[in-house]
Amino acid sequence: MRDSVYLLMLTALYLLSFPATSLFAEEDSLIGYWRLMGNAKDQSGFHNNGMNHGVLLKPRQPASFDGQTAFIEVPHSKSLALGTGEFSISVNVNTSADLGDVIGNVLSKYDPQNRKGFQLCIKNNAGVTSSQSNDRHLQFGIDNGNIDAKWTDHGRLGDAILVFSMAVYDGQLFAGTCVPGKEAAGRVFRFDGDQKWIDCGAPDLCNSVTSLAVFEGKLYAATGKYRLRGSSLAESENPNLGGNVYRYEGDGKWMHCGKLPEVESINGMVVYKGSLYASSMYAPASFYRYDGGKRWTSCGVPNGKRVESLAIYNGDLYASGYDEGAVYRFNGKTWSHAGKVGESTQTYGFAVYEGNLYVSEWPHAEVYRYAGDNKWALAGRLGEEKESMPLAVYNGKMYAGSLPLAEVYRYDGGVDWTNTGRLDFTPDVRYRRVWSMAVYQGRLFAGTLPAGRVHSIEAGKNATYDTALKPGWRHIVAVKGKDRLKLYVDGKLVATSSQFDPAKYDLTNSKPLKIGFGSHDYFNGKMKDMRVYQRALHADEISKMHRASK
Repeated sequence: MRDSVYLLMLTALYLLSFPATSLFAEEDSLIGYWRLMGNAKDQSGFHNNGMNHGVLLKPRQPASFDGQTAFIEVPHSKSLALGTGEFSISVNVNTSADLGDVIGNVLSKYDPQNRKGFQLCIKNNAGVTSSQSNDRHLQFGIDNGNIDAKWTDHGRLGDAILVFSMAVYDGQLFAGTCVPGKEAAGRVFRFDGDQKWIDCGAPDLCNSVTSLAVFEGKLYAATGKYRLRGSSLAESENPNLGGNVYRYEGDGKWMHCGKLPEVESINGMVVYKGSLYASSMYAPASFYRYDGGKRWTSCGVPNGKRVESLAIYNGDLYASGYDEGAVYRFNGKTWSHAGKVGESTQTYGFAVYEGNLYVSEWPHAEVYRYAGDNKWALAGRLGEEKESMPLAVYNGKMYAGSLPLAEVYRYDGGVDWTNTGRLDFTPDVRYRRVWSMAVYQGRLFAGTLPAGRVHSIEAGKNATYDTALKPGWRHIVAVKGKDRLKLYVDGKLVATSSQFDPAKYDLTNSKPLKIGFGSHDYFNGKMKDMRVYQRALHADEISKMHRASK
C-alpha cells in the first residue's frame, strides 16, 4: 500500500514539473504560448517573446489592454512562418458589457500591403452609414491577396428603391428599405440565402426603415420619411412621417418603443456605454437617449448643428453632420467640436481601422483619418466619385461605398483606393449610391439605391460568429483546418468558413505577430493564456481545453 502511495506521489510530482500545456496531447505542436500573467514571455520553447507596448502586466493577473495604444509585439521568426499549413489559436478573453469603444483585435499577423496573413478580432461596424451593422462579432479571416473577388447579386428587397439599413442580429442578416409608393411603407427583410429574402413586416407607416441596431440582445429599427429628391429622384407620395423606434419581437411583430419629439426621420442609432442613442436626419437638429419603455431623453446637439451617423471610439461617441462638413464628439454629457473635415460640406459614415477613426464625406468622395487635436488627415479619394458613404472593416481592409456610380473601393493605405466593382447600373438617373454595409457569413454585404438590391463579396476566407459575443470571460479557439476555417466559443463550434484550396493561401509574411492589435483596433479588455499551435486542434481537444480554462 505504501509503495502504491509513493508511486502516485512521484507521478504527481513528475506531471507538475511540466507546463500546463503538457497535460494536453497538442503540446508537441505548440509554437507560441504567452500566459500573459505578469510578462509577455513565450513558454513554448521557441523563444517567441513579446515586446510590451503599454499592456498592464501584473503577476498572477490577466493582461489588461486599454483599447487605445496598448499591445504586445512578437517579432517574426521561422517558427511563426505559417505557410499553407494548418494552425490553431486558443485564448481566454474578458470584455465588458457597457463600452465607449470598439473591442478590437485579439491577434493578427498580417501584411496589409500584400493582403497576406490572418486576423482574429471582435468586430464593431457602426455609423455604416446610419446603422450599427456589426456589434461584438467574432471574426477569423485569412488572405493571400492573390484572388480577385467578384460581387454576387442577392436580389431586390420587395419594392425597395433603397436598401437603407443593415444589421446582423442573432445569426441573421436584416435589412431595412425605402419604398416610393403612396400606399407603401418601409419594411425589414431577413436574408435567406442566394436571392431569397423573408419579409419581416413594416414597423411604421412611413416610407423608410432608416436605421438598425442591436441593443440589449434585441434588434431595434428606426423609421423616417426619406426625401428622395435628396438623391435626385421623384419625391415619395407617402405622406406619413417617421421618427419612431421599434423593437423586433419575431415573426414579423414589432413593438413600438416611442417617438423622438419633432423628428420626422431618424438618421443613426448606436449603443454607447450601455445606452441606445438616436439622431434626426432633418431639422430641427435632435439627439436622444433611450430610457426604456417609450421614453426618450434629449441630450442636446452641438451649437444647433444636426448630428447624423453615430459611432464610438476611445471613450466618446462621434457624430457626422450635414450642416458644415464637420465631426462632433459627445462624452455622455456634453458635445464638443471635433474639427472641420477638409473642404467637405457634409460628413457621412465612420469606421475604426488600424486603431484610427475614419470618416467619409461630400462633395469629393474623400475619406479622412482623425489625426488628433480636432484635425483630419486626407486618406485619399474614391476614383472620380463625388461622395463617399458607408465605411466598413472586413478581413484586414477597409471598404467604402460611393455616389454617383455606386462603386465599392478597398483602402490600400496612404491615399490609395482600389475599385472592387460597380453595384448599381440603373439607367437614366443622376445618382446611384452604395448606402449600407454589413459583414455576415464571411462576406461583405452592400445595399444600393435606386435598384434597391443587395450584393456581397468574399475577400480571402472568413469564419464569422454572427451573434454578439457575450461579455465576461470567453474561451475562444480559431482553427485553420485543411480546407476550412472554424471558430469555437466556450468549447462549442459557432462558425465555419466556405471551402478553400490551402495551396492558394500561403500566409507567411515578415510582419510581427501582434497580440491585442490589428486591422480593426487595439483590444479593449483582458486576456490570458494565448496559445498558437502548428496544427488543427480537434473538437474534443478544444472541449477539454475549455473545461480546463474554467
